[in-house]
Amino acid sequence: MKIVTDCAADMTTEELEELGIVQAPLFIQFPEGEVNSADISADDFYNRLEAMRPKIPTTAQPSSGIFAELYRKLAQREKNILSIHISSGLSGTINSARDGGELVKEEANVHFWDTLTLSGGERFQVMAAALSSKAGLGLQAIQERLAKIREKTEVIYTLDTLEYLARGGRIGRVKALAGALLNLKPVIRVDTDGKYSTVTTGRTITKSITAITDHLYEKYQNTPLWVTVLHGRFAEKADILADEIKHKLNVAKMEVQRISPVLGVHTGPGIVGAAVVPFELME
Repeated sequence: MKIVTDCAADMTTEELEELGIVQAPLFIQFPEGEVNSADISADDFYNRLEAMRPKIPTTAQPSSGIFAELYRKLAQREKNILSIHISSGLSGTINSARDGGELVKEEANVHFWDTLTLSGGERFQVMAAALSSKAGLGLQAIQERLAKIREKTEVIYTLDTLEYLARGGRIGRVKALAGALLNLKPVIRVDTDGKYSTVTTGRTITKSITAITDHLYEKYQNTPLWVTVLHGRFAEKADILADEIKHKLNVAKMEVQRISPVLGVHTGPGIVGAAVVPFELME
């Protein structure tokens, strides 16, 4: 079975190649033209983002035609395809994928999986699917495993500024302005319905980082965890979060990675957070 995902999963090029995963593009639309998020480095993206202020680029999901073409090519070698995507509560990508699958239903047997999350949380599910497929598991067994990972994964983050959410229309401007005036740093998680919810609001990034760690401890206690700390261009805060998590939680595996530029459009460079899953579910 071939695994397809999108670049909101924050998979590295090496992981995609090693696991044989095919990645559909997500696009960033700059005034001078559109780029595939996978084709621009994080630092190049943030440099362009800063240069555009006070405007921001927009983002676009792949068309059904792009998905159909991708599935058609894959079907020449493998008819069975599992297409795993960013939460339907945050993007229409999986709808485009389904429409693309309809266009090639005579040629390919495409199944779809809504991760109900994004970034590192989506990555956990994509990696598990690819490894399970390589191990010879069938579709039902893979989906059962993904359902467990989806249920037990936490994706949580904080932002240095609400400016980018406001400019992208993802948060009311009045609310953003009030937050900016009070210098608030919201702690946001992906809820069970695949949409964002606010956990708490800190007065400083340091307090919000502590709130993230406390929330994770409350959820997982002493469970051995795989933790991926994620940031835009906020390496020093990512290191602080990683250290706090190591001190408070039972970390079996720790990584620090950058988020995809397509996600950074709506957060700006000042984002730091974590994707966390019980380690046993990824073994």
